[in-house]
Parts: sequence; structure tokens; C-alpha cells
Amino acid sequence: MSLPRLHPLPPRPKPSINIRKAAKAMHPDTPADPSFASTGAIFRRGLLASLPFTVMILPFGALFGVLATAQGMSVAEAMAFSIVVIAGASQFAALQLMQEGAPIALIILTATAVNLRMAMYSVALTPHLGQAKLWQRALIAYFLVDQSYVLGAAEYARQPLWGLSEKLAWYFGVISPVCGLWYVATWAGATFGRALPAGLPLDFIVPVSFLAMVSPLLRTWAHRAAAAVSVGGTLALWWMPYSSGLLVAALAAMIVGALVEIHEEKRRGA
Repeated sequence: MSLPRLHPLPPRPKPSINIRKAAKAMHPDTPADPSFASTGAIFRRGLLASLPFTVMILPFGALFGVLATAQGMSVAEAMAFSIVVIAGASQFAALQLMQEGAPIALIILTATAVNLRMAMYSVALTPHLGQAKLWQRALIAYFLVDQSYVLGAAEYARQPLWGLSEKLAWYFGVISPVCGLWYVATWAGATFGRALPAGLPLDFIVPVSFLAMVSPLLRTWAHRAAAAVSVGGTLALWWMPYSSGLLVAALAAMIVGALVEIHEEKRRGA
């Protein structure tokens, strides 16, 4: 008696999965097309998103170049300052202390304190960019400025489906015009600044620039409390030598912000 010949079963068809529809179902509030755009398109979108900041970067950088050469720096020294430090707020703080004849240790301490916010920016961006290659992380750290953090953090929150390559494309798209124009503006201010009329009130650009960047970030009570203490403390301690009241106000603002954040977390957990 012969056994019947067994035929292999035909392969089961694989289910057809539409990735975009699946992603949309998991994240209904996320726009589908931007999430799956090419890295080149995302880079260009980041570049366009940063263009409004260039309206402030140009006069801001030019003002630094003007003040640096007025302080006695050469064009090369002013450019080196902007390229190495690449942090407008601390550069202006250092210049002011240099004009007042402050000790070099106090100048370095003040510039470092002003830039402490970069450490907080780094912590916030690490979940998104921390897996990048070493040379990429080095560039990210060097180009970490207020604009790249503000636009980066906001877009990463809106695009939870982005991978590392998309996030890197956005980041470097954002910083390309910002940092490039900072160098160019510093050179222009240092080179042609002496041709400007004496007493031209350009220094108003500094507070206006930071108000425009910081205001959208004041979303929680902790942020607002820290900002209020920082402003109030700086104004109240104007009499301290070498603008050292800025350091005291910054420390008080961080303490108050942390205390308010702890209180808010306890209240939400109650």
C-alpha cells in the first residue's frame, strides 16, 4: 500500500502593513508627511525655521564686533572670540567686565555662569541626539546655542517618530545660517564698526534678542519664578562691583526655580 504524496503547503502571505497608517494610528496628532520626509528635506525645513532668528543675529553679532574693537581688540582677536566661545551673552558679559578692569578670574567665572544654561540644554537634548557618533556629538556640543536648542527641542516634541538621522538633519539645518551669520556679522562689525556714528544706540538689540528667545520658554511656574528672580535680583544688586550681582541673581534664580518645580511635582502627585 503506497502512501499518498504530500505536497508542501503554499507560503502564507505576509500581512501588508502600511507604516504611515500604523504610525498615524499610534500618534494621531503627528503630521504624517513631515515625519517621513527625507533628511535633505528636513535639513531645508530646519534652515527655513531658523531664518527669523537671523534678523537678530546680524545686528547682534555686528554689535559685538564693534564693541570688541572699541575695547582694543584687533579684527582677528574679535573673530577668534566669536569662533572659540560662540556664545553671545557670555561674550558681552566678558566685554563689559573687561571694560571695568575686572580680574581675569571673575571674567571667566561670570562667562561660565552665564553659559550654565548650556548644560541644561545638553541634558534636554541627550535623549534625542545622545546616540550620535562621537564627531557628531562634538559638533552638536560646539553649535549648541539658544536658537538650536529652542527650535530643536520644540520640533523633536512635535515629531516623536523621527529617528536619529532626521533629528540630526533638523539640528544642523537650524544651526547652519545662525552660526554662519554670527561669524560674518562679527567680522563686519569689527571691520566697519569705526565708520558708525558715535553714540548710535545699538545695545538695545541684546535684551530684545533674549526676550524674543526666552519668552516662549516660560511655560511653567518654575520657569516664570526663575525668570522673575533673575531679573529682580539683577536689578536689585546693580551696585555690586564688576556686575557680580548677576552671579548672585543667577544662583538665586536656579534655587527658586528648583524649589518651585519640586513643589509642583509634589502637588501633582498628591
